[in-house]
Amino acid sequence: MDVLKRVPVREQAPEIRAKNFKEVCYGYNLEEAMEEASRCIQCKNAKCIQGCPVSIDIPGFIKQIRDGNPEEAFRIISNYSALPAVCGRVCPQETQCEERCIRGIKGDPVSIGKLERFAADWARDHQIKPEPPKTKKGKKVAVIGAGPAGLTCAGDLAKFGYDVTIFEALHEPGGVLVYGIPEFRLPKDEVVKQEIDNLRALGVKIETNVIVGKSVTIDELMEEEGFEAVFIGTGAGLPKFMGIPGENANGVFSANEYLTRSNLMKAFDQNYDTPIIAGTRVAVVGGGNVAMDAARTALRLGAQVYIVYRRGEEELPARVEEVHHAKEEGVIFKFLTNPTEILVNDNGWVCGMRCVEMELGEADESGRRRPVEKKDSEFVLELDTVIMALGTSPNPLIAATTKGLNTNRHKCIIADEETGLTSREGVFAGGDAVTGAATVILAMGAGKAAAAGIDKYLSK
Repeated sequence: MDVLKRVPVREQAPEIRAKNFKEVCYGYNLEEAMEEASRCIQCKNAKCIQGCPVSIDIPGFIKQIRDGNPEEAFRIISNYSALPAVCGRVCPQETQCEERCIRGIKGDPVSIGKLERFAADWARDHQIKPEPPKTKKGKKVAVIGAGPAGLTCAGDLAKFGYDVTIFEALHEPGGVLVYGIPEFRLPKDEVVKQEIDNLRALGVKIETNVIVGKSVTIDELMEEEGFEAVFIGTGAGLPKFMGIPGENANGVFSANEYLTRSNLMKAFDQNYDTPIIAGTRVAVVGGGNVAMDAARTALRLGAQVYIVYRRGEEELPARVEEVHHAKEEGVIFKFLTNPTEILVNDNGWVCGMRCVEMELGEADESGRRRPVEKKDSEFVLELDTVIMALGTSPNPLIAATTKGLNTNRHKCIIADEETGLTSREGVFAGGDAVTGAATVILAMGAGKAAAAGIDKYLSK
């Protein structure tokens, strides 16, 4: 065994997986997981924990896997995370826990994410559930939104002994986990639903098809229905567009709509009556994880797919693993390219996209070099579908219907970073509704912090 090299993870071959929606990565078996876990040097001052937004005892659970005790590894992880099978698949470990791994100084860092996934999958396969609280506090807390922040907050509050109800606007709980991340990265029935069932086993109640702000307001929940605290974890589902000519044409989607139709409404499955215009030549504008997800989805639906990104490859915000998989599967990357107009035929449908080439100039406020248009570099991509994956912002409905709830100029709810407390007494918030679009694990970290803040607030 070469301790400097991580144990490789088995995957579907690119030419096969590009034509199906089955999970790309197979994960470790017990033997592979134990071998990878043995690479951990069990640091006393574990820097990997400092890189984890929910502060999992990483050396602790890895040691249990190394010793052949995956159930105990799952128990340890469950003390910190409500969604370990999710995090093991979609968290950017390479820029968090694994980036700080001491083993990575002279070799590959320990594959912490894949080991977390293994422990969670093993527990699911062996029907191991987290243990419900032994005592109840007799106090009701409402959680708005069943995405990563809301699910995490609800799970921690349930463990503390609170009576927790989640109110979800859609017909399925899970938020971005079910509508945003494709099946080939995060299986819905096998993984997401099972994680949510674990929360129900803790006593969490979930009410779907409830649009807080229309069906019921936060004021009504607190003043009429007896909830003593509320957590807002409604995410950031309002898509952004470029404002260029032609964006209202048929065949132009936000990534949110495209992925929601495909994931939550199963438009890729012929047995479901939720059609989607798959397109034969598709451009996805953007360079984040959502752009990769949309591009790889369109590819599986039979299209030739371009990623159009105005900066270079080094500036791509998407995970390295997702970019690598997209390239393997045949997605074509058009770097240093910026759309200026979507071309429309006489029937009102997309027929192309006018673009210009870019070059990188001085750094902007984000620290990245600002793209500048090259002179006389205009060209046209022939297309029939354009997907805009330019980020999202929070829906303003909650703030507009809740007394005393302050927001910033980006329509994000203002909340304390450590406790999640907002300007409204008893109302807490976290995740994308506060920060704008970010990662699953950061939303979970905010949900966890808010649960502790609510517990402290209600324990006064």
